[in-house]
Amino acid sequence: MAVYILGIESSCDDTSAAVLKGNIIHSNIIANQLVHKNFGGVVPELASRAHLQNIIPVVESALTTANITKYDIQALAFTRGPGLLGSLLVGISFAKAFTQALGIPLIEVDHMQAHVLSHFIRKENETKKVPSFPFLCLTVSGGHTQIVRVDDYFEMKVIGQTIDDAAGEAFDKAAKIMGLPYPGGPVIDKLASIGDPGRFKFSKPNISGHDYSFSGLKTSFLYFLRDQLKLNPDFIESNKADLAASIQAVIIEILAEKLIKASEHTGIKEVAIAGGVSANSGLRNKMLELQETRNWNVYLPEFQYSTDNAAMIAVAGYYKYLMKEFASLDVAPYSRIGNKAGI
Repeated sequence: MAVYILGIESSCDDTSAAVLKGNIIHSNIIANQLVHKNFGGVVPELASRAHLQNIIPVVESALTTANITKYDIQALAFTRGPGLLGSLLVGISFAKAFTQALGIPLIEVDHMQAHVLSHFIRKENETKKVPSFPFLCLTVSGGHTQIVRVDDYFEMKVIGQTIDDAAGEAFDKAAKIMGLPYPGGPVIDKLASIGDPGRFKFSKPNISGHDYSFSGLKTSFLYFLRDQLKLNPDFIESNKADLAASIQAVIIEILAEKLIKASEHTGIKEVAIAGGVSANSGLRNKMLELQETRNWNVYLPEFQYSTDNAAMIAVAGYYKYLMKEFASLDVAPYSRIGNKAGI
């Protein structure tokens, strides 16, 4: 069924709107908030204010790029959570007003489910390969690290997750310790490309099952640099690329080892990655390596769909539209995956 879906994403610090016709992408507009660089992290109050300024221009741009008007939209999908409540409220409030004014369905979408479903976004006349059910998806970002078993579009079960910090947070904290600018993950990735990943060794956590832990790694990295700086105040500057390559290598090893374990346990060889850290070149190369050595079918998201974006919200909304799963006007945001069943 070819319907125009407008997607709205406002869970953190990116305001995004996208238009899909069915699961075919027609536009995906993202307004970034550069103000947070001055604070070394996202400031929730500033994020909410920026969403208020950006949401109408971003939606107008998405409609113009798609070459349609608001009257062509047949449903609107929005991020309900998890995320920053103030940011989510801006998107939800806009979504409710938009759908009420046009008399079209309102569709709530879980942010983490949408990351997984980003693999089903298509371009016009594209015949790209998409994951077959069931598949495993390593969803990894600054706020979440999960291994998800996906049996259908909305039949997902978390079989492994971080018990403390997310992998993306580990990247950003390591960058901050080294004095690199925010967001630190992409800076680490760039430096790692010219560094020696075997130069420095950092211990990996010993966590049972498929779960992750990154808090200990962050602490050991901090103490290692503290001790080295006592001996050589220029240690970080003199070894920046090798430090970046070494910390990135151990984070990727931790991610890959549990993913391999999950694949062996479930017998599933269809394996995808999603989320902001899926843009990391080291992780992408590792997945391609595992495709060869483990005989996996590996699926890597396009870079524009790895970070927060409305196209993934719209495609999730499309599959919910087919199920006629619509939201009521009393729907409220949620900040965490807890009593609200997301994945």
